[in-house]
Amino acid sequence: MSQLDTETDPSSMTAGAADPSAACPGQDIARCSILGVQVSAVDMPMAVRQIHDWIDRRQPNYVCITGVHGVMESQRDEQLKRIHNAAGLVTPDGMPMVWISRLRGHGLVRRVYGPDLMLELCAQGLPLGHRHFLYGGADGVAELLATNLRRRFPGIQIVGTYTPPFRPLTDEEDRQVVQLINRSGADIVWVGLSTPKQERWMAAHLGRVHAPVMIGVGAAFDFHAGLKRQAPRWMQKSGLEWFYRLCTEPRRLWKRYLTNNPLFCWYLLLESLRLRDFSVDDDRQISSEPALSQRPQMSVAPAAQSTQAA
Repeated sequence: MSQLDTETDPSSMTAGAADPSAACPGQDIARCSILGVQVSAVDMPMAVRQIHDWIDRRQPNYVCITGVHGVMESQRDEQLKRIHNAAGLVTPDGMPMVWISRLRGHGLVRRVYGPDLMLELCAQGLPLGHRHFLYGGADGVAELLATNLRRRFPGIQIVGTYTPPFRPLTDEEDRQVVQLINRSGADIVWVGLSTPKQERWMAAHLGRVHAPVMIGVGAAFDFHAGLKRQAPRWMQKSGLEWFYRLCTEPRRLWKRYLTNNPLFCWYLLLESLRLRDFSVDDDRQISSEPALSQRPQMSVAPAAQSTQAA
């Protein structure tokens, strides 16, 4: 357990502004159904602008960052599909999501990649005084990530971290975590548990966590902590990031990519030919799931107090 100190006032810092023509706060954002998962037709400025609007209005929402993996996990779990479809935003994390969205009439869609969204919101949140809480990662990852973000964005307010255990939290532990996050005054809770754990955690804690925005970014914790390398930009833009990650982590990812990718293409063909309906009933409720997590370690700022889960 370690203590994270509040950073200095960021009011003197500057950051780039989102394109004002990209989105109008409060307006509904179009969605593109991809195998029943309603992917938001957005680009980076539009996503950032929408998230800032939620923070300004203190309106609770969560954001799913979704690619082929998330869409395919949703085919195996209808509840997960509903969780995606109830999200405030489901951003196109992979190039296949972008290409399909464009083919289906959403020509302005651009990739909104989780690690890039994290950096963009950190940069633009500096002059706004946004406060960030980091939930997830393996032991020490959230603290390392906080250190790197502070180095990259001097003045950023990282108000706490929590590394959950590799087991479901007890009700009392979960209550303590919610209190910890709420006491921190966070505006954005970054959730790095991987899919589908992070989506389930966000859906279960919507309304209980007072932060206006929870964003599931998975591997962004490891990338920005400097523990894993990202694919070169040309591979990301070409839709080959999956191949790069498969080559760097074959034992962990071979089944995901070599099973999911061909099956995704097959399902997409069935959907395009209208031979199979992948939608779910919109009127069915998302039930709360127990918090799913990883290993215990947490800290909170600005107050000099931390709560260790039992």
